[in-house]
Amino acid sequence: MKYYIISGEASGDLHGSNLVKQLHLLDPKADIRCWGGDLMEQAGATLVKHYRDLAFMGFAEVVKNLPVILRNISFCKQDILNFKPDVIILIDYPGFNLRIADWGNKQGFKIVYYISPQVWAWKENRVKKMKQNIHKMLCILPFEKDYYKNKWNWEVEYVGHPLVEVIEEKQSGVGSLESGAVDRESSIVSRENNSKHQTPNSKLLTPDSKLIALLPGSRKQEIAKKLPIMLEVAKSFSDYQFVVAQAPGLDNAFYQPFMAPYQNVSSVHNQTYDLLLKAKAALVTSGTATLETALFGVPEIVCYKGSNISYQIAKRLIRIKFISLVNLIMDKEVVKELIQDELTPANLVKELQVLLSDESRKIQLQKDYTALKELLAAGGHASAQAARKIVEMIS
Repeated sequence: MKYYIISGEASGDLHGSNLVKQLHLLDPKADIRCWGGDLMEQAGATLVKHYRDLAFMGFAEVVKNLPVILRNISFCKQDILNFKPDVIILIDYPGFNLRIADWGNKQGFKIVYYISPQVWAWKENRVKKMKQNIHKMLCILPFEKDYYKNKWNWEVEYVGHPLVEVIEEKQSGVGSLESGAVDRESSIVSRENNSKHQTPNSKLLTPDSKLIALLPGSRKQEIAKKLPIMLEVAKSFSDYQFVVAQAPGLDNAFYQPFMAPYQNVSSVHNQTYDLLLKAKAALVTSGTATLETALFGVPEIVCYKGSNISYQIAKRLIRIKFISLVNLIMDKEVVKELIQDELTPANLVKELQVLLSDESRKIQLQKDYTALKELLAAGGHASAQAARKIVEMIS
């Protein structure tokens, strides 16, 4: 069978690569063509476009690059027509992929969507067309199945979350992939000398280290807003080492001014998962990182702070009662969320002290994390379940 897979981000490349491996196991003669990255190509797919050429963030950048985006869409359509796949598999990346779904359905192609757009949070009006154009929706969050059924009378399938298998491999020592999984080079960067590189087995990440992980996000604007507040906490925990997980596209020089005033602050580059394996607790910006941290079993505080205008707009557009995936999935406050004006050094110090010293809190948190993982495992690994459902659909 012939499969055409489209992902437009590093996470899509990671999850797409595991899907490609499973498709090859079920269909040894599978001919897979993809938009993705190095991992999907290494898994056995023919790479058409790299996600590095597709990622345009923010309204201004999208407008500026609109001719490129339109050319990419046109090229994609023609490439699909030339390839004549038995199925088009779309992985997240909704701005691009929903356009392809609309066109592909009209052309008579079978359309599978793996990793649903988060329409339950915003842009809910997309669902009507999604239901018309997508023949099989494979969801990775457990509440999405009921959301689509109860609100839209749309039967979708829940396959579990693909991060479970990625993190299990890392914990077992089999996996070597980072979150984002785009750069295999590992380095630890000291506060004093941003050109200093050590090996991944550095003393910094030894099992007995008293480490607090700081995951401030991936974009400069959000990091500049939240990291200074996170770092202030280091003053109150002088016996701990606070380690900043640098984002893959940003260099050391960006982080140094924030870190310079602190004696017990260091950073890692492309070693976020190694850091979470050793961390005693974590301060994490909202997003997928909150879920990754929980799956590693690390006690965490979820941090969010934006400009006042952005926050007020978001409050009116986004219809969810929690900002972290952990709490959304569990439908209760498992991890503390400090949002906007509540995100202060004093509040972070207070909550971190609880995480580090309150044994009953630690026990309850690990129980909730175990329940979370069971929900996300969904009776097996997501990529294997997704591949089986796709192959059954077109066989």
